[in-house]
Amino acid sequence: MTTVESKIVSIKRLDEDIYKILSDFQNFSAYAQQANLANWQAGDDWCSFDVQGIKGAGLKIIEKEPHKTIKFTGNEKIPFEFYVWIQLKQVAPYDTRMKITIKAKLNMMMKMLVGSKLKTGVDSLADQIARAFNG
Repeated sequence: MTTVESKIVSIKRLDEDIYKILSDFQNFSAYAQQANLANWQAGDDWCSFDVQGIKGAGLKIIEKEPHKTIKFTGNEKIPFEFYVWIQLKQVAPYDTRMKITIKAKLNMMMKMLVGSKLKTGVDSLADQIARAFNG
């Protein structure tokens, strides 16, 4: 499996507040509309949408440790195996650090296509989440 870790970002919120939002896919409905994800549906631990020719692609939360970790993976429509961990560590009140780790089983062709872009993408995702919380 290929492993990619984001840079560590600082969020000016309590870890429990961040966790409460990130651990429920229903909280992402407004963002999904902005991102033009077609046929967005969500429950607390799953979501599905149509993206780049994959109807019903989705994510599901498979493990949670309150205020610390959220782990999710793709549903059966995603053509490769991957896992994403969001890790939170509160270092002081209203100072929580977050890191995102992706582990993906990519064939050689996929590694060539997206391998170098994964680090940039996961860093960008971490930055966007931090900006959304920090305002």
